[in-house]
Amino acid sequence: MQPSQAAIDLIKAAEGLRLTAYRDSAGILTIGYGSTGGIKPGQTITPEQAEAMLVDDLDEAADAVRKLVTVPLTQGQFDALVSFTFNLGAGRLRDSTLLRLLNQGKYGEASNQFQYWTLVGGVRLLGLVRRRKAEADLFKS
Repeated sequence: MQPSQAAIDLIKAAEGLRLTAYRDSAGILTIGYGSTGGIKPGQTITPEQAEAMLVDDLDEAADAVRKLVTVPLTQGQFDALVSFTFNLGAGRLRDSTLLRLLNQGKYGEASNQFQYWTLVGGVRLLGLVRRRKAEADLFKS
């Protein structure tokens, strides 16, 4: 399974496009549509480079979802998990109650777990609340 346009649209809307490196809410150097690997302060990229970075990051997140999830998924469930993993990383998905419940076949309980991933440094961020709601809605679709 591959991420659909719904996953791409969700990620682009949540991340926004920044062509100059910046520190995100967790203090991590970020550029493009939320890319974080190997970014240098002051770095700039083109929109085309941002798209290419997004494709690479999506592939990495999708690979992690395919490896970690052991139950069948709908496209919406896969897309939601790709967005979640894109944002938080494979390690967070791997260690999450969301994944544990999902792999037990408890889809409904798993979908309720998205809402708990909205804090950065102990502070609830409205942008993450919105993103997790969008992911949960996509998961349930």
